[in-house]
Amino acid sequence: MNTLADFPITRKWPARHPERLQLYSLPTPNGVKVSIMLEETGLPYEVHLVDFEKQDQFSPEFLSLNPNNKIPAILDPNGPGGKPLALAESGAILVYLAGKTGQLLPKDDAARYETLQWLMWQMGGVGPMFGQLGFFTIFAGKDYEDQRPRERYVAESRRLLGVLNERLKGRKWIMGNEYSIADIAVFPWVRNLLVRYKAGELVFIEDFPEVTRVLEAFVARPAVRRGLDIPKRP
Repeated sequence: MNTLADFPITRKWPARHPERLQLYSLPTPNGVKVSIMLEETGLPYEVHLVDFEKQDQFSPEFLSLNPNNKIPAILDPNGPGGKPLALAESGAILVYLAGKTGQLLPKDDAARYETLQWLMWQMGGVGPMFGQLGFFTIFAGKDYEDQRPRERYVAESRRLLGVLNERLKGRKWIMGNEYSIADIAVFPWVRNLLVRYKAGELVFIEDFPEVTRVLEAFVARPAVRRGLDIPKRP
């Protein structure tokens, strides 16, 4: 496949600017990781809404790009070797964009691997656990009479917040003074826990002042404010 037109996804979401990176997403915590990254780096891109209400994520066109039917996904017309690159999984996309732009991932080997460690920590812990807590607070799980599943995710979310709180003591960002893809991965989920899931009281967020301190700094960044609303919901 040598041009964007060769990719079936462009039949459902035609590219108005085929020279730009194409983003297929929704403003969920995983989705906004990539829109924030793109806003932070200044890389030109075109965004396409994947509407879950219409089950766009199960369409043949979207599955041709990501058979796991999850957002976000990208199609970069200027991938490695000058060839188009299709890529899914938010963490992988963050690493790719950091490499492409030379931004938000340390050049030093040790610091780079440590940053990736925290990225994997978010993907393996924060996202799944906070997401399950959301199920038991605002989605169908809130009606379950048995509260033990919810309490299990409350306890695990508190444990993860404690890990993050300890890490941030004496640091401006997760990696110290340098803002990185680790922050872009973690803090949309922290914000979602408090704003979308309204679980602040449930997890006793006041016990984690370092987390709320850095969250405030994160959402104050202009690129973050823009990225949190991209793409706009229908």
